[in-house]
Amino acid sequence: MTIDEITPVNLDLFSDPHGLDIVLETLCPGAVVIRHQACDIAEQLIASIANIALQAPFRNMKTAHSATMSVAMTNCGQYGWLSDQSGYQYSAHDPVTGKNWPPMPDIFIELAQTAAKKAGFDNFQPEACLINCYQVGSRMGLHQDKDEYDLTAPIVSVSLGIPVTFLFGGLKRKDPSIKVHLDHGDIVVFGGPARLNYHGVSPVKNNFHKLTERLRYNLTFRQAT
Repeated sequence: MTIDEITPVNLDLFSDPHGLDIVLETLCPGAVVIRHQACDIAEQLIASIANIALQAPFRNMKTAHSATMSVAMTNCGQYGWLSDQSGYQYSAHDPVTGKNWPPMPDIFIELAQTAAKKAGFDNFQPEACLINCYQVGSRMGLHQDKDEYDLTAPIVSVSLGIPVTFLFGGLKRKDPSIKVHLDHGDIVVFGGPARLNYHGVSPVKNNFHKLTERLRYNLTFRQAT
């Protein structure tokens, strides 16, 4: 694939109470964007994020190469994803507080399962939700999500707040990436043949959203075990 900007194919069309069309767009086999899926419940989602952050504060983790990530992170659910100089892992405990991660809110679970089912992945059981907080200038380099035990379960990624450019590549780091504009309420789901595709986020541009001001939140749901 050599195109810079993807022209997605509409797979299906739904509607929400706010009159926004909920459209499924194909990125490649196994990967879709569900436009506007989370808009109707965004305020509740953001309120839940604030409550989780009170129990497990956002922090900028270190990579395995000792670099500090520009994206602040926290977790909720049975497990949380961690990164430090020893590598990447899941843990039931927050190393900052010494406590279990906050429980995953029901509204999170229902959203993740609904999105996974619409993308063709039934019986998704999210055990971990990695919550990323992007400020203007934050970015996420191309990477694979491969720390999960069961790689047959999809990844469900929810965007809230200011828009970003999502990069979606192939199974090799050097494969070309496509650029996908993600707005508030959009959800990316990828699994099956696309489960280990490299992906990332371009540096976030200055923007404003009434619910998050100059921030973008990303909820990444994973079946860890």
